[in-house]
Amino acid sequence: APKTTTPPHGFALERKMLSLIRASQKATLAACARSMSTASPSTVKLFINGEFRESKSKTWHEVINPATQEVVSLLPEATQEEMNEAVASAQKAFQTWKETSVSTRVRVMFRLRDLVEKHTEDLARAITLEQGKTLVDARGDVFRGLEVVEHSCSMATLTMGETAENVSRNMDTYSYRQPIGVCAGITPFNFPAMIPLWMFPMAITTGNTFIMKPSEIDPGTPMLLTQLAQDAGVPAGVLNVIHGTRDPVNFLCDHPDIKAVSFVGSNQAGEHINKRAGGNNKRVQCNMAAKNHGVILPDANKEHALNALIGSAFGAAGQRCMALSVAVLVGDAQQWIPELVEKAKKLKLSGGFTPGADVGPMVTKKALNRAEGIIATASAEGATVLLDGRGVKVAGFEKGNFLGPTIISDVTPNMTCYTEEIFGPALVIVKADTLEHAIQIVNNNPYGNGTAIFTKSGAAARKFQHEIDVGQVGINVPIPVPLPFFSFTGSRGSFVGGSNFYGKTAINFYTQIKTITSMWREEDVDFGPQTTMPILGQK
Repeated sequence: APKTTTPPHGFALERKMLSLIRASQKATLAACARSMSTASPSTVKLFINGEFRESKSKTWHEVINPATQEVVSLLPEATQEEMNEAVASAQKAFQTWKETSVSTRVRVMFRLRDLVEKHTEDLARAITLEQGKTLVDARGDVFRGLEVVEHSCSMATLTMGETAENVSRNMDTYSYRQPIGVCAGITPFNFPAMIPLWMFPMAITTGNTFIMKPSEIDPGTPMLLTQLAQDAGVPAGVLNVIHGTRDPVNFLCDHPDIKAVSFVGSNQAGEHINKRAGGNNKRVQCNMAAKNHGVILPDANKEHALNALIGSAFGAAGQRCMALSVAVLVGDAQQWIPELVEKAKKLKLSGGFTPGADVGPMVTKKALNRAEGIIATASAEGATVLLDGRGVKVAGFEKGNFLGPTIISDVTPNMTCYTEEIFGPALVIVKADTLEHAIQIVNNNPYGNGTAIFTKSGAAARKFQHEIDVGQVGINVPIPVPLPFFSFTGSRGSFVGGSNFYGKTAINFYTQIKTITSMWREEDVDFGPQTTMPILGQK
């Protein structure tokens, strides 16, 4: 384990990261890479009770730049004592934070919203440095999270209860929402800004306190967001951050003071969290794997449909839970395959900071090897690899985790490349004879995160949206992620738990409804005259 020392300022890693990513604006990529390679990696801090602190852990993980393999930082496996301290801090803070007026909590969110917008470029560069996605895409990652912060600023209205007068003589019934306590969030590597902002702003603005465990792969952006939350006025203990891999996840699922657990990530992890946390009587929401289908009818606007497929399948190196990873080409639309391949060939692979880059590296060597392994099964199982991105080398980033755009045709639903979520820049093509056949293909798939249809026919679009068994549907929209005043409504094998993320369903997840029935009898009203001077404040 590396030697750890307490820095003069608790936020040393984030300051160093900012200096590196800001230096990249003024230096060449090569010079920036040299500066990172010669600098000793900093340690990622815990955030407990309002303090950034060095972990006492003896187990550390390297955070790697996926484009260069340079070590960006060292992340601790939080100790049992540190994790318990985080929960105790959150539990103590909850006692006062829940009594804080909703107007005060909203004002904190307004300040956070302004700070996130102001530091968008810093956050985006931190994403690109650790996660690898292009800088343009990273800015979008931040913006989609910012929209949820903005939505949380409406919390006073969102948490209003209901009232029914005169349910019986002299009797009224009304309800209001109360926070549930300490909540936890386990965030993924692919959206290190957006997903944390899906979670903690809604949780704490409803009056809860929160413990976040960011992905061990790219913790820098969540830590920057934590600093911004502190700067916005989030009190000590209301937001805490622990780090690690399996042990912190199990800890959050097991601790009796944690009332709810949110998760975004793989099916294996999500099912484990749902079973373990749910078995401990916690509220659970888990967004998991997907196999999203884009159905292309022959009457679609060809240029728009093909561009939408390319952008959705290969953007973010295919590492989006809402990527269109399956193209279902109906009838004569199958003749467009050669044009689709030519468009994919023109995409530019490079490091995420490279101007004009379309596709960055995959997040880890393990993810790259897994994706290449699934692609390798395609030919053996009878599919046709029309465009093979395996083994690509990118000038200046020869050590990077790059997989070029890959297109696999003649795929059937029993093939490994169809049944497995590749989670890389790979698009599989399934052929359908009719719209009914296409709907059947989509509905037979176990996942229900998202789907899209491309057509000029309103009748076909309506039939599709009505009959398709998927939680989020796009009509001529490739990635139909709802804005925060709706909710992220993935379904079937892509989601387990009680309530979906953000929007109205998030309010249900983070609050408990209390219903009061009161009776004040009319005959108890004292109508007698009072002729003496009223004296206020006297018992």
